[in-house]
Amino acid sequence: MDFLTDPFLVSSDNFDGPVLVTGAGGCIGAWVCAILSRSGVSVIASDLQPSPARAGLIIGDQAASALDWVALDVTDGAAVAELVASRKVRAIIHLAGLQVPFCAANPALGARVNVEGTINVLEAARANNIKRLTFASSVAALSFPAGGPHKETLYGAYKVANEQTAFVYWADWQVPSIGMRPNVVYGLARDQGMSSKTTVVIQAAAMGKAYDIPFTGAYSWLYAGEAAAAFIAAISQDGEGAHIFDMNGRCESVESSLEIVRKLDGSAQVSASGTQFPFPPDLDETALRTHVADYPTISLQQGIEDTWRAFKQLEKSGRMPALPE
Repeated sequence: MDFLTDPFLVSSDNFDGPVLVTGAGGCIGAWVCAILSRSGVSVIASDLQPSPARAGLIIGDQAASALDWVALDVTDGAAVAELVASRKVRAIIHLAGLQVPFCAANPALGARVNVEGTINVLEAARANNIKRLTFASSVAALSFPAGGPHKETLYGAYKVANEQTAFVYWADWQVPSIGMRPNVVYGLARDQGMSSKTTVVIQAAAMGKAYDIPFTGAYSWLYAGEAAAAFIAAISQDGEGAHIFDMNGRCESVESSLEIVRKLDGSAQVSASGTQFPFPPDLDETALRTHVADYPTISLQQGIEDTWRAFKQLEKSGRMPALPE
């Protein structure tokens, strides 16, 4: 299904060595690895428990399994340092992390993975003079300082710590970095969490099943391929400074997405109910697009159509994943 990654392919001439991707088994990580590999860029796909499953949905199981997969625990600083040095890594896209419910269930582990893990990546970049480093922060960081309109979480607190830590690494040791706060991501391989329901509804419709999204109203539609392309753009040239940017996608209503799905299949039994999703839907990403190399903007129409088309092809080939609960 090359049509998924075709809009995001980059020139391999922009990279002078391997790109390490942590959290490569996740949704954005899978898209990053798929785009880089199809672009002919050397990529090291690392995760605590490497799995090509999500990447396989995007570029096929054979191509996904052929990626250079490495088991890596980011809380193990020595392992991170050894991998970066021994493989002569030239750029890092750091996506590994534990999400909101996992941090709440085990705060100490959440801190080790999210905070200590990011420190270990920064340390490895420092030791190896890496000038191309980007990491995933989150809109959850915008809940701080506490007392604002959005719920504070340990996950958000850890992301704030990462943003401030990256600043110190630049101020004290000139380790450049770009942190990005992706808003709600949708698209193929997005299959976990409450905000995945806008992808699940597309899959359900493609399978001929009824589905109700449990929230309504204005929403951030950040296509997974576009998010991956932004992270890749951030490491396409040497950096300077420690920057933090919001990444939003398109701000449109949940209801408008259902209209697109219904036009794709007039028999689709899709709906939405409940209150608005509890995150700001309209963050300004102008600063991000001004700072990094140009990358594609994907409309809600195109993103949903491509996701629908991909699910239909997976169904036809007998590779449709189970519908997430």
